[in-house]
Amino acid sequence: MRCRTVKFTTSGDRTLDRPIPEVGGKGAFTRELEQALRDHLIDVAVHSLKDLPVEDSPGLVLGAVCDREDARDVLVSRNPVTLDSLPPRATIGTSSARRSAQLLAARPDLRMAPIRGNVDTRVEKARTGEYDAVVLAAAGLKRLGLGSAIRQHLPLDVMLPAPGQGALAVQCREDDATTLSLLSSVDDPSCRGATGTERAFLAALGGGCSSPVGGYATCDGDDPDAHVFFRGAIAAADGSRVIRCMADGTLGEAALLGRQAAKIALSEGAEELLP
Repeated sequence: MRCRTVKFTTSGDRTLDRPIPEVGGKGAFTRELEQALRDHLIDVAVHSLKDLPVEDSPGLVLGAVCDREDARDVLVSRNPVTLDSLPPRATIGTSSARRSAQLLAARPDLRMAPIRGNVDTRVEKARTGEYDAVVLAAAGLKRLGLGSAIRQHLPLDVMLPAPGQGALAVQCREDDATTLSLLSSVDDPSCRGATGTERAFLAALGGGCSSPVGGYATCDGDDPDAHVFFRGAIAAADGSRVIRCMADGTLGEAALLGRQAAKIALSEGAEELLP
């Protein structure tokens, strides 16, 4: 079998003068590829899992979830800094409600400033001092060979990543049995289960790309009885309140764990913090 790569520039990549929620939310990075799948122009679409809405698009499925890189968020800056050593009222580049809320919970004095552009552009803006620091996903930097730009990996007890962050998702048509069979060889049950817990948490909260929701799960194996541990957080936009929750169980009940954690968070008032 011969494969051909087709490159796409999505609306989220093209429109850099407006926040992602105004461009179309997470669909801004997936819409064109999904339509190409439905039109049979391509057979497989590769996404960052965190960019995919939590509900499958009509006619499409996740054929594989694989290759999870470091899921953490990181600081990038011209100078060697950590979150604790940033000067008072430092300007942080991020357009993420989740990142902004969790940073303000840890450092209420920080000033958040919007930033758009690809990873290279954002790194350059940090290196030129346009911002005191920029927050990016470790996975994107490492995959692009820019890991040396990282000044600090933000601890998970301070900054929980977006559900699915760091994982690759391979999407195909739900009725394409041949492609589904091929993709099964690269599917990682442990990664699918852990990220499935995270996405079930987000779905149960009714959250989307503009929600200040973080979630991260680990799984210690591929067996249905493998242990899954999940932690989640929902933060007020100004960081004044953070609701944290945890759940653990087996890989076979991964989605249930996410829903259980969401139920705990909602019982503590998470709905009040969601847009």
